[in-house]
Amino acid sequence: MVTKYREIDTESRIAIDADKLIVGKRLPFDVFVKDRGIIKHLFNKGMPFTNISKEILKEKGISEVYILNNESHSIENYLSATADKKISPYDNPALFKQYSFYKDEHYQIDKNLLLSNTKINFSLFVLEGFNIKTIVEASEKSSALITDSVLDAEGDILIKKSDMPLYHNYINSLLKEKAASDKPDIKAIAIKENSKIVIKDLLDDPRSGEKIKESKLLVNNMIDCMFQNRDSIYNLLTLRGYDYYTYTHSVNVGVLSIGLGVAIDLKKGDIEKLGIGAMLHDIGKSALPHEILNKQGKLDDIEYKVLRNHVIEGEKILRTHKEIPEESFAAVLQHHEKLTGKGYPFQLSGNDIKLFGRITAIADCYDALTTRRPYKPAFTPFYALSIVAEETGDYDPDLLKTFIKMLGKIK
Repeated sequence: MVTKYREIDTESRIAIDADKLIVGKRLPFDVFVKDRGIIKHLFNKGMPFTNISKEILKEKGISEVYILNNESHSIENYLSATADKKISPYDNPALFKQYSFYKDEHYQIDKNLLLSNTKINFSLFVLEGFNIKTIVEASEKSSALITDSVLDAEGDILIKKSDMPLYHNYINSLLKEKAASDKPDIKAIAIKENSKIVIKDLLDDPRSGEKIKESKLLVNNMIDCMFQNRDSIYNLLTLRGYDYYTYTHSVNVGVLSIGLGVAIDLKKGDIEKLGIGAMLHDIGKSALPHEILNKQGKLDDIEYKVLRNHVIEGEKILRTHKEIPEESFAAVLQHHEKLTGKGYPFQLSGNDIKLFGRITAIADCYDALTTRRPYKPAFTPFYALSIVAEETGDYDPDLLKTFIKMLGKIK
């Protein structure tokens, strides 16, 4: 029996019941929803559809989703399939604990720095769904060549956490090569990757004064990149990650905040202070229990209170570093405050929230929405921006307009 679908608009999309999306299967098509009469891109093709994804649709009252008409060939096969026998770790506490352990033993890198026919002395892995697979075997004693097939791998590219120093050396060797240093995109991506390494080290050892100094230097490198070319923000960001990493999120929030500071014509010295606070905004999470940070379901009231405490813990940690400018603390302390007074930790409202707090709040919310977390799927950039835009009572509307324009090329 052939299923009949209703074509809903001039952009040739067809509607299916949201209940027909199969938990445990990857989506073979992009999924759209209708929000206030406007069709918006919600889930990306290839995303695993879990019970959490299903709950999101129910919470939003979405009973019907839309697929591009040219994907109709894959819809029939998809709807006639059954859920994968393998249970998603997101829906199984024991599997999720095991998955989190192995993920924490690895470190996510940007494959745009993996140049074809270049030798590396560290192994590469790919995170496919919830499985970590080896795609290149290498070591300090036995290097390997990066091939095109490696670059075609779908999913997050990982290295062993113990190989981070080797990766750092690889990045710096690329920058020393004239061919690479002449390419602004390579330079920007290298700055971002070095920043992630520094933030990861800081999360492991938040008292490191040396890493604080390195983070300040990297913030200034980011600012110089964006002053030279505002579009470099796209190379400084880690876009469409398959999974959540605190160090990647921290750098993204730093980049987005710096970009917004540049877009509203702040002075370079002020942007530096903003960038330092924004990139270190989540350092307080280093003091929280691993079980809460990596819980696969929604947090209960007690767990949520503990999580909220990362803001205060972050200030405590950074107060031990005299190098942190006083102005930077607004980004750390206020990135969860809302203009309506419904945020935390101090329920500040209106003008009590400083400019750096307002900027970092927008950047933090956007990046959180576009990244898959243990308790929610990743939303597409367009849908995330539309969600933030609808919360104009919570976020500064003028900054938000500039933020949306700044990210105009992200789809």
